[in-house]
Amino acid sequence: MGKVALEGIEFHAYHGAYPEESILGNRFTLDLELETDFKEAMLHDSLKDTVDYARLYQLIKARMDVKVKLLEHLGHRIIADILEAYPKVKSVRLTLKKHHPALGGIVQYSAVTVCYPEDFA
Repeated sequence: MGKVALEGIEFHAYHGAYPEESILGNRFTLDLELETDFKEAMLHDSLKDTVDYARLYQLIKARMDVKVKLLEHLGHRIIADILEAYPKVKSVRLTLKKHHPALGGIVQYSAVTVCYPEDFA
């Protein structure tokens, strides 16, 4: 068992509960950590035996391109896509940040962390 991570993935996307968010968009960053069995990749140096970072990025990007209202829902959908593509993944921890959300004051970012299974921390 081992961990695979992508950190600081950045997107400009159009997620949010307010109409102006789906027009103007915002900057989002995502940190992702997966726990999976990549023993065969360690032994045989084969990409097919682990999680392909490029494919993982493309899965996330495709989901980021689909507008949703809530970061919680977006995080859940990204994890569902990862689990469908990589059934050997045992756990996922995803933190999604929306930078400078329009909350009526200065806020660096709002964020949610979504985990699978739920007790993975």
